[in-house]
Amino acid sequence: QVQLVESGGGLVQAGGSLRLACAASGRTVSSVTMGWFRQAPGKEREFVAAVSWSGGITYYADSVKGRFTISRDNAKNTMYLQMNSLKPEDTAVYYCAARSRAGIYVPRGESEYGYWGRGTQVTVSS
Repeated sequence: QVQLVESGGGLVQAGGSLRLACAASGRTVSSVTMGWFRQAPGKEREFVAAVSWSGGITYYADSVKGRFTISRDNAKNTMYLQMNSLKPEDTAVYYCAARSRAGIYVPRGESEYGYWGRGTQVTVSS
């Protein structure tokens, strides 16, 4: 089993930055794809970004491309999401996720991820 814990959320003004972290425990996640999703009030959870096990492949939602950067440090069993130029519409609970299967596949669908954190709140004020 894998336990995922997000941190780094908070309240920030529009145009500001935050860095989220997702720490994994239980077993190593160095061989699996990981991703970030978010859910705004009254909306469905949506894909934000994903990174392959090596960090060499990354995908982003169009809404965050150019502003957010996903990365990982396998030695620390941790994934990050650097969020710059934040907008009020980025306000949401951000979840990290990990696939339960090793491999190069980097999906965007949440059903492809078997492990989830509890989320961290990001609020961007205008």
